[in-house]
Amino acid sequence: MTIVQKVNRRRFLTATGVTAAAALAAGATQVDWGHLMSAAQENPLDPDAGVLVVVTLYGGNDGLNTVVPAGDPAYQAARSELAYRPEEVLDLGEGLGLNPGMKGFKGLWDSKQLAVLRGVGYPKPDHSHFRSMAIWQTASPETSVPTGWLGRWLDATGDDPLRAVSVDPVLPPLLAGERTAAASLPVGGLTLPEGALGKAFEDLGTPQPGEGFWQARAARSVTDLHRAVATLGKPGDAGKKAKGELAAQLDVVAGLIEAGVPTRAYSVSLGGFDTHADERGTQQRLLTDLDGALTPFVQRLAKSDRGKQATVLVYSEFGRRVTANASQGTDHGTAGPVFVLGPRVQGGFHGAEPSLTDLDDGDLKLSTDFRDVYATLVEDVLGTDAGQVLAGHSGRIEGLFA
Repeated sequence: MTIVQKVNRRRFLTATGVTAAAALAAGATQVDWGHLMSAAQENPLDPDAGVLVVVTLYGGNDGLNTVVPAGDPAYQAARSELAYRPEEVLDLGEGLGLNPGMKGFKGLWDSKQLAVLRGVGYPKPDHSHFRSMAIWQTASPETSVPTGWLGRWLDATGDDPLRAVSVDPVLPPLLAGERTAAASLPVGGLTLPEGALGKAFEDLGTPQPGEGFWQARAARSVTDLHRAVATLGKPGDAGKKAKGELAAQLDVVAGLIEAGVPTRAYSVSLGGFDTHADERGTQQRLLTDLDGALTPFVQRLAKSDRGKQATVLVYSEFGRRVTANASQGTDHGTAGPVFVLGPRVQGGFHGAEPSLTDLDDGDLKLSTDFRDVYATLVEDVLGTDAGQVLAGHSGRIEGLFA
């Protein structure tokens, strides 16, 4: 891949080994707001059930300039102008600091709602965006498989696609199972008539004595639509409440969780992290966007009982190489940090920080297998035996949850 070639999510999705299942699922499981609101009324989210929100950072986020070992002489020597100085980062302790664009994350760290999982990757890493992302989304580093890890969770736990919802522009392979796949929901929202016509339409949802089953069902569907608008807002509202594509996606997810929609897993994403040139400004802008979207999302959910059921996972397909390239960027690397956020999380560092001098051909060596992360989330958030999703894998992240 040349330094000017961009990673396009749609192009990625057509290049992975799960294209057939994902394409079928995308065409068969799209839902609308009324459907989701009806589900919230008929089968509301179990108050004891965990909810997982997966945030994918497409392009390979540079972990060393995200959780920054600014005081390490090896880091400063390897990156020259690209490196952050110790006084520039947001101190986390142990010689590490967050990128200066992540002030909200620092607040979540201070309140013990942010876990930083260090050195996360997979054995025998592949520097291809498409192959590496396919590995992360299928959780199968050794062989190609036709299902995503959350798709297998769907297969193992039932056939209702509403148990997982993608708010991505394209349904990602991680949500495609062999028999079941997640529902797909566009971010745009819905528009209802306003003024006198709008009031008359809303009145159609008022229950009437003696009406039959189907009349009552139709009336309730009108009420569901108005409830959706009240909960999730009009299409333009997302941009007013939260700036940026990821913020708009998370605004929708927060509304669905608060409304009691019975979905247990959501997928959202942010692209642009393939920073081969002029990385520092580009990545800091993207991390500021991530921070500006996720921080208010976590804070918002902490204010409601249903919101407190949610846990957020943030990952990218690989980190970057330790040494900066000649264009003041970084090339495709291996291991990097993963974030887990939420009120149930045991905040702090988990896993060993990779060495910057003991490298594998210029790349960081992994200290945490990404399947350990998935297995822990499947069991502690989704309440399912991880063996049904990650057959034969026994690793876990000890102490990640209270």
